[in-house]
Amino acid sequence: MEPRHRVVILGGGFGGLYAAKALKHAPVQVTLLDRRNFHLFQPLLYQVATGSLSPGEIASPLRAVFRRQKNTEVLLGEAVDLDASGHRVLLADGAIDYDFLIVATGSADSYFGHDEWREYAPGLKSIEEATAIRHKILYAFEAAEREQDPEKRREWLTFVLAGGGPTGVELAGALGEIAHDTLRRDFRSIDPRDAVIYLVEGGPRVLPTYPPDLSAKAESSLDRLGVTVRTNTFVTGVDAEGVTVKTPAGNERIPARTVIWSAGVRASSFGRVLARRAGAELDKGGRVIVNPDLSVPGHPEIFVIGDLAHRDQDGKMLPGVSPVAIQGGGYVAKTIQKRLRGESAPDFRYRDMGNLAVIGRASAVADIGGLHLSGLVAWFIWLFVHLMNLVQFANRVLVFIQWGFLYLTYSRGARLITGEDQRVTAGAPEDVHRLVR
Repeated sequence: MEPRHRVVILGGGFGGLYAAKALKHAPVQVTLLDRRNFHLFQPLLYQVATGSLSPGEIASPLRAVFRRQKNTEVLLGEAVDLDASGHRVLLADGAIDYDFLIVATGSADSYFGHDEWREYAPGLKSIEEATAIRHKILYAFEAAEREQDPEKRREWLTFVLAGGGPTGVELAGALGEIAHDTLRRDFRSIDPRDAVIYLVEGGPRVLPTYPPDLSAKAESSLDRLGVTVRTNTFVTGVDAEGVTVKTPAGNERIPARTVIWSAGVRASSFGRVLARRAGAELDKGGRVIVNPDLSVPGHPEIFVIGDLAHRDQDGKMLPGVSPVAIQGGGYVAKTIQKRLRGESAPDFRYRDMGNLAVIGRASAVADIGGLHLSGLVAWFIWLFVHLMNLVQFANRVLVFIQWGFLYLTYSRGARLITGEDQRVTAGAPEDVHRLVR
């Protein structure tokens, strides 16, 4: 029996996961490598950050996903380098040989050269970041409850979300619901409805990749939730006590103790490894410019998919969204199988299935095949699509139950302050500060 070709996949996100699943019946040995032991459903991370869902409800252990896929092994580790000529991926503690390599290492938040802002304005790419944001949001209300100084209390009750894309819009909508519904009766010294929520966007409208009419409807929905949208407004500074922005009228300071970042992304660092070791060309965002079949020029055995890949179609670069990664993973899996049979594969072509964004309870916008939908109908479509794309059936059931409970009661059962301890001593007399030290 001839030894099987080995396909190594870097990354267990959407692209890597669907590539591995599409190779289930292929005559290959698949090795899926990830530094985490789970697949994370990133589109619902904002619901972890706002207490609607728990982390385990949007994550699936990779070993459980591939338990019955006998030609696939899952390894916990991180690729740090590449020997392209020797067909070896180098790890911190070893190496893996490959016949085909699929790189699906995704992206990270971009602070546009100001990484020092990360300390005060966490992004939303991981479970740890989601729980840190949940901590910041809920702690702000607790601190405001204890604060005696009206000006400092306003700072605790002011929230700034930087970036008006889908993540920023969905976070802002959920935060509006928390302030106006979920926490409305939970405090005695403050009224959570006094919270001021700013959604700051550098462009002329929120959801800039959506049609203008849907952007307007999204902004209207946010307004009903008490969110103030600030367009044509650029963040120029972030610190522990607020944000500095540049507006058409000049610079402005927004005092705020809670800032959340969703203003940009950068490609993963493995793109630079491919540039150095395989001669790949990178665009300004660090993405790998790939061939029409998603392979690296000069290395037909190396494929790049998802957020790390720069692929133009009809004169436009494909967006960094999960459907592009999913379709890319399936395409590369089929291409590898065709090559093993001595057949050629057509160029990759993305089928745009539309865009969806939810803005609070029973409100969403959808652009599907040129059909523009909003309100309750779009919200139901959003619910169905996201439920069906969760990897494991158990996750779908749990999330469906949680969403039903949230819809009926406005209650967010996962609104727990976890992580690093912060002592709530805001506004306490000086002698009390001394006693609790």
